[in-house]
Amino acid sequence: MIADEAKETAGSPLTPCVRNCCLDDEDICLGCHRALAEILAWGNASDAEKRDVLGRCRLRRERRRQQWPDRF
Repeated sequence: MIADEAKETAGSPLTPCVRNCCLDDEDICLGCHRALAEILAWGNASDAEKRDVLGRCRLRRERRRQQWPDRF
């Protein structure tokens, strides 16, 4: 599952984690595209906050795809 494909269970977004954890120089995970702070806060985040994080993940992934189309 990738960040933009996270499904909801009982209205609560599931973690976008794909078990491919590797942080870049800006502490953004190359697997799920969350910032380290977002990963650490996920368990205590509200559903609205989780949806916001998922939106940022989608944007980050798209930017990476534009910068490095052969990698992402």
